[in-house]
Amino acid sequence: MARKIGSRYTANQILGRGSAGTVWLGEGPEGPVAIKLLREDLACDQELVGRFVQERTALLGLEHRNVVGVRDLVVDGNDLALVMDLVRGTDLRTRLERERRLAPEAAVAIAADVADALAAAHAAGVVHRDVKPENVLLDMQGPLGPGGAHPALLTDFGVAKLIDSPRRPRATKIIGTPDYLAPEIVEGLPPRAAVDIYALATVLYEMLAGFTPFGGGHPGAVLRRHVTETVVPLPGIPEELWQLIVQCLAKGPASRLRASELGARLREQLPSLAGIPALEVDEPESEPAEEARQAPEGAAAQVRQPVVRRGAVSLVPGAAPDSNRDTHTSMRVPEADELAGGARGTARVPRASGAPRPGSARHRTAAGRRRVFLGVGAALLAAAAAATYVATSGGADTPPSHSSTSPAAP
Repeated sequence: MARKIGSRYTANQILGRGSAGTVWLGEGPEGPVAIKLLREDLACDQELVGRFVQERTALLGLEHRNVVGVRDLVVDGNDLALVMDLVRGTDLRTRLERERRLAPEAAVAIAADVADALAAAHAAGVVHRDVKPENVLLDMQGPLGPGGAHPALLTDFGVAKLIDSPRRPRATKIIGTPDYLAPEIVEGLPPRAAVDIYALATVLYEMLAGFTPFGGGHPGAVLRRHVTETVVPLPGIPEELWQLIVQCLAKGPASRLRASELGARLREQLPSLAGIPALEVDEPESEPAEEARQAPEGAAAQVRQPVVRRGAVSLVPGAAPDSNRDTHTSMRVPEADELAGGARGTARVPRASGAPRPGSARHRTAAGRRRVFLGVGAALLAAAAAATYVATSGGADTPPSHSSTSPAAP
C-alpha cells in the first residue's frame, strides 16, 4: 500500500527490510527513488532527530559514481527517512548466496569500486562503519567491467553514525556485523577510516573464499578472532594479491592502506587475474560443540555442528540468516580476559577442496592410519636390520671367532 513520505515523496513498494528500517521503491518530483524509512522508535528519539538534521549537509554532499547518493532527508511527524538514488540491481550478499564465491577478477573489480567510494567518503570526513556485502549494490543496468562484474555502489553512508553515536561519554557497546569488525572496534576504540579498509578486505576475502576469515560460531568467538588470530592464506590466489589482503587485515590500523591506495593497487592486479577461475576451497566448519569435544572419536561426527555457509552470524537466537538484511548490531564490548582466549586459539583454517578439517574425525582417522603405517614400517626396518646382522655374523648359534691378533697360548 502506498504511503506519503513528507510532502514530496510517495513510497509504493517495499524493497527490503533491515534492523534500522524499511527500504521502499518510491516516487519523487524527479522520478523513481529509494526511500529508507527508519523505525518509528528511532523517529521518536529527539536526540537522533537532532543528529539527523546536523548530518544533512555531509550526507547530501557525498557524491561519487560508486556511492548511492542521498537526495533528501525527511523529518515529518513519526517519519524519519533518507531519500536515495534508485539502483536497479541486487546487493552483493544476494549474489554470494547464489554463487558462493566469485572469480578473482570479478571480486577484485567489485572491491576496487568500493575502495573508490570509501576514498571519496574519507576525503569528505565520513566513515562508513558498516561495510559488508548487504551494503554493496550491483547496478545491473551499468556496463560490465573486468570479469563481467557489474558496477558496485556503496550504500548506507552515515546511517551507522546517525543511529549508533554513543549517548554517554563512555560507550559500552560496539556497532556493526561481527564478521567485518576491525580489532580496534572490538577493543572499544573510536572508529576511524581504517575500520572501513579492514571491513572491505574481509569482504574481498569472502568473495574469493565463500566465507569470512574470522567468522563462524558464537559472536564472542568471532570478536576474539579479530583481535587474537592471524588470517590463514587462501590456496590458489596470486601472492601479490594475497599480500595486499594481509596488509589491509593488519591488526594495527596504521599498517593498513588508505582507500585511494587500495583502489589503485587492486586495479593494478586486474590484468594478471583474467581467466583465473573461482577458488576451490572447503569452508571451515564452525566451532564444535562442547559435547563434541568430549565425545568418543566414533561419535564425534554425530554431534558435530553443521557447516555454517553464510557470511555473518546471527545475534538473535532462532533468527533466519540475513532474513532482514540487518545493517546494525549492538554488542557489549568484551573484557580483556575474554579477548585473550585460550592458548589453542579459534581461527578456522581454509584447506584445499576435499582435505579433512584439522581436529575432525576424518583428520584423526587419517592421522591414526599414518601412525599405523609408520609403526609397521619401523617394525619392518627393525626386522630387516636384525636379519642383516644374523647373516653377517654367521648365525645366532655360531660362537664368535677369535681375532688374529690375539696373543698365542703359552
